[in-house]
Amino acid sequence: MKILITGSAGFIGHFLTRKLLERGDEVVGLDNINDYYDVNLKYARLAETGVDRAGIDWNTLSPSSKFPNYRFIRLNLEDKRKLHTLFKKEKFDMVAHLAAQAGVRYSITNPDVYVQSNVAGFLNILEACRQFNIQHLVYASSSSVYGLNEQMPFSVGQCASHPVSLYAATKKSNELMAHAYSYLFNLPTTGLRFFTVYGPWGRPDMAYFMFTDSIMKNKPITVYNEGMMKRDFTYIDDVVEGIVHVLDVPAQPKTNWSGLRPDPSTSPAPYRIYNIGNDNPVALMDFIRIIEKNCDKKAQIIMKEHERSDVLSTWADIDQLVSDFDYKPVTPIQTGLSKFIKWFREYYAVAEPENARLVMPVNE
Repeated sequence: MKILITGSAGFIGHFLTRKLLERGDEVVGLDNINDYYDVNLKYARLAETGVDRAGIDWNTLSPSSKFPNYRFIRLNLEDKRKLHTLFKKEKFDMVAHLAAQAGVRYSITNPDVYVQSNVAGFLNILEACRQFNIQHLVYASSSSVYGLNEQMPFSVGQCASHPVSLYAATKKSNELMAHAYSYLFNLPTTGLRFFTVYGPWGRPDMAYFMFTDSIMKNKPITVYNEGMMKRDFTYIDDVVEGIVHVLDVPAQPKTNWSGLRPDPSTSPAPYRIYNIGNDNPVALMDFIRIIEKNCDKKAQIIMKEHERSDVLSTWADIDQLVSDFDYKPVTPIQTGLSKFIKWFREYYAVAEPENARLVMPVNE
């Protein structure tokens, strides 16, 4: 298969690229390498797949020194003409669309970039997939679309129409736009609602990354809502395994779909939505304690009031993923955080504590 991965210098895109290359697919990676967070980390991810920073130029395919079946291009999704030129030349079979402007709080102060990247950019992807006969478009949605929903666990069968951030609204709009293209043009699309993905090579704007960095440096961490929050943390390897399972099976119409009892996750068109989460929410303060044990340091905590853009709890119902693909995430939070902090020490050259020890589970 020849697969385009957008956002390939990003966290999830980096691991998906490696996974597909290692199994023998031909991959073209695309990213604009924006400066929302440290670009050096993005270039370091690319270097892991053999793409030399010095050889990267706008709109030019750069080869990999490690994988003969991989090339990378720096390109803006908003540039419709150049994006379509790439599709026409490369003749992709499938597309894994992971590129987006990330960050919930950042969307409050910088709304324009979310509409440009996550809405206009996604429209350009849909148009290219339609015009160049892509067999399957898999795209990143988010658990944040559940917004004000309180029924737990979050199920893809629930209505998700009350987002509490513009970021979440753009992700929900992606799902609606994808359905329109699936229905009108018979384009198979599958949206994946990711639940708080974490692990090595992760994003520095994520709480687990910021907490670790601050604790290592003896700086205080900010905890909202007095720590009374829960998240369904999902380890990166589990997420990527789920993406591959879904990517390999193009969405199919649901023949018994009923407009009288509409299931929002399926359709008479080739359209599907899945949750990819760990199905095991972790209390924020327990999560912090695991990081403290791995860092061998206590956190200095500053408590703040609840941020309106934050969802208090997330919990993924993954029954549909298990039913359709016989797959579910398996990595415990203790194992995943231990691997992340080991990577963090290596990447940032932070010494191991002398009394480093195996971290035991918390509340398990």
